[in-house]
Amino acid sequence: MTQPQLRTERDGPVGRVILDNQARRNAISAQMWRDIPQAVAAFNADPEVRCIVLRGAGSEAFAAGADISEFEQRRAAEADVRSYESQVEAAHRALEASAKPVIAQIHGFCVGGGLAVALSCDLRYANASARFAIPAARLGLGYGVSGTSRLVATVGHAFAREIMFSARRYDAQEALAMGLVHRVLPDADLERHVQEMAAALAANAPLTMAASKSVINALIAPQGDFGAARAAVEACMRSEDYVEGRRAFMEKRAPRFTGR
Repeated sequence: MTQPQLRTERDGPVGRVILDNQARRNAISAQMWRDIPQAVAAFNADPEVRCIVLRGAGSEAFAAGADISEFEQRRAAEADVRSYESQVEAAHRALEASAKPVIAQIHGFCVGGGLAVALSCDLRYANASARFAIPAARLGLGYGVSGTSRLVATVGHAFAREIMFSARRYDAQEALAMGLVHRVLPDADLERHVQEMAAALAANAPLTMAASKSVINALIAPQGDFGAARAAVEACMRSEDYVEGRRAFMEKRAPRFTGR
């Protein structure tokens, strides 16, 4: 059996993070959780990368949760649980804190920890075959404060209660109606739409997108870092990109942003 792994690719200004554990519907292994922050950090450090896309390998699933087959080993003792949970939270924070916009390209199953990862991304686009669920209530495990906070911030407390209490599976149109995803595409059109969206984001001002992300994250966090958000906004106003944006507008041409 092929070992689960996290793969990365780069296509011009777009970096891709690929969850690859197809034998288990791309369930996320402990090693994959540990690798996510490193993958995001590498793309963050590359000035040529303007947008990050996260997707599952193959065509069956985005990610069918955490790899439960490891739980007996990874979550048997209290210390093991704390270590595992800290690795998972570090992966979520890396996606949320990246100054670059992160798109979740969701096809097939997006369940449990897979949905939690998607919620840590900025934008979520799904195909019509996508299916969503958080089955914690059927597994007897407690769903953490951070993960629940992301869910509530996305769909509101009313839908969050139904998702958590019922543990039922939702189709793509139901997910769209509650705001869990931004748009649903025909199966054959999802990848093209994400490519077009990523290209559009890559052409926008990086500092402005980073500032917008910082402000939004501060607004929805229980204890948001408004100091960092204000600093990001001020950096935009002092940037070369702000000058370029104004000039391009006046000259009626497409701006050429550099992230400086």
